[in-house]
Amino acid sequence: MTAYAEKKARLLADLGRAKGSPEFGLGKRTSNLFRDRAPRAPPKIDLSHFNAVVAVDTVAGLVEAEGMTTFADLAETTLAQGTMPAVVPQLKSITLGGAVAGVGIEATSFRAGLVHDAIVELDVLTGDGRIVTCTADNEHRDLFHGFANSYGTLGYALRVTMRTQPVKPFVRVDHQRFTDPAAFFAEIARKCAAGEGDFLDGVVFAPDELVLSSARFVDIAPFTSDYTFEKIYYRSLRERSADFLRARHYLWRWDTDWFWCSKNVGAQNPVLRHIYGRELLNSVTYQKLMRLNTRLGLTARWNELAGIHTESVIQDVDIPIERAAEFLAFFHAEIGILPIWICPIRAPNGGASATFYRLPSQGPAINFGFWDVVKRREPIERGHFNRKIERKVVELGGIKSLYSDSYYPEEEFWQIFDRDAYRALKARYDPDGRRGDLYGKCVLRH
Repeated sequence: MTAYAEKKARLLADLGRAKGSPEFGLGKRTSNLFRDRAPRAPPKIDLSHFNAVVAVDTVAGLVEAEGMTTFADLAETTLAQGTMPAVVPQLKSITLGGAVAGVGIEATSFRAGLVHDAIVELDVLTGDGRIVTCTADNEHRDLFHGFANSYGTLGYALRVTMRTQPVKPFVRVDHQRFTDPAAFFAEIARKCAAGEGDFLDGVVFAPDELVLSSARFVDIAPFTSDYTFEKIYYRSLRERSADFLRARHYLWRWDTDWFWCSKNVGAQNPVLRHIYGRELLNSVTYQKLMRLNTRLGLTARWNELAGIHTESVIQDVDIPIERAAEFLAFFHAEIGILPIWICPIRAPNGGASATFYRLPSQGPAINFGFWDVVKRREPIERGHFNRKIERKVVELGGIKSLYSDSYYPEEEFWQIFDRDAYRALKARYDPDGRRGDLYGKCVLRH
């Protein structure tokens, strides 16, 4: 806590010298956003050094950490003390502050909600250069409830206090197979209502091949599987009925192959996999390679020569569970990307406490995660498939994360994300608009 206080004091001094015009930002080397923006100059006041775990309180069930702390570091510190953050997003490089300002999810979300549902306190550096402490019921409760899905346009989280849960050494995973989507979602609803187990997610491999993975902590394992090098986790869902992983390996089961997206950089080829080696098989490596490819335009040129038109469809959407089968049928018919990650969410108060990310209030929601490219021989209008998805999500009463490309018309966007509430927060915490605008950042890519 002393180190955090010292960092905060130095930051306040730097902000004071800026004379009311603070230019601050995150000097990040990696990003889990998938929408292109123009290159920006390094921030004059860089917050990237706010990256340490401050304290773990196992009795109170809390962890306190600075906003730029990665979940890899956060989980490592808490696991050493027999706990874990209540929700640990699936990629190691996601930061705590980023998951709160965006939307973070994982297989504990069927009980704990999204990352922001597990937060009890925030220190926020606001757009006008103040540092305010926010809780659900103090004078800055409007910012506490409005911070989720604001993507830095209201300020940055310097310190976050998050709930934790106890862990055991191992995790048992049971894979249940379905051919009927209705039965698949009905079983998810039943497990959510019963609160069974510690983790719940699934994968759609084909219209008639769905796998639901239920997991729970155990003290003893007859064997453990290792998916950090030669073996690939998502393939095991089709090969095993039951599996055992060390707790740490379970938390990062998706990171080694970026779910299944490592195929795009050849990392699932056994020869290339050994060339990469264990240390480079992770989402950070793949992100760097994919962004390098985007800058150089290699794939774009190849597709142009081959006469192929493409559109990246990298999205997570949350749909009321009673409409989930309908969305899946639409997705198979109109988009056709496979596999699809499935993660149920049952947030406190139906997610109503998050001003700009309101989940359906009745029953659980289903997160559909799909990350690939749609290819066609005929020309495609910019955003054609993404816009189809946006319209369907609205029709079904769902909501879409904003970490990737969005194509909403401005009026439609603000009908979803509450323009009046956003303007009120901007007026109070960023009256000069120094942090930009949510629509401008997430849709116009400013």
